[in-house]
Amino acid sequence: MTLRFLASGMVGLLVVAGIVGGGLYLNRGSHIEIQGSIRKVRTQAVDDNSAILFIDFRFVNPSNYPFVVRSVDVFLEDGGGREHAGMMVSEADARRLFQYYPLLGQKYNESLLIRARIEPHQMLDRMVSARFEMNEAKLEARKRLRIRVEDVDGAVSELVEGAP
Repeated sequence: MTLRFLASGMVGLLVVAGIVGGGLYLNRGSHIEIQGSIRKVRTQAVDDNSAILFIDFRFVNPSNYPFVVRSVDVFLEDGGGREHAGMMVSEADARRLFQYYPLLGQKYNESLLIRARIEPHQMLDRMVSARFEMNEAKLEARKRLRIRVEDVDGAVSELVEGAP
């Protein structure tokens, strides 16, 4: 009787595992997020105590639903391990800065804007610009850079410098 009970329990366990696995497989595109990597970071001193980071990145929306941007924030971890939030620079100001500082080179990508819609499975190259109240040397000596993008429905994704 115990052998029969054990065999029935194992069959039941396999059926439940199959149902759970099938459910997870069918819902694999339901998690709203963006994935990507930071490609290029440029810095420009504005004055002795502040500088701007220009960050080019590539990302993809792997879900089956659109990702609509509610907010974009940039955080920098300095050499001492403290985190600093950057003040975002608008697309119009970023264009002017690239014209005013020719050593920055070409502005390759449009800025990631609030209310931008990233369609399902779409891959894009974008940039963000953020001003930090620290000199350019401290920006260059950063430990880590993180872009936090929030969806209108509350999902949060992060792109971290050096992450795949």
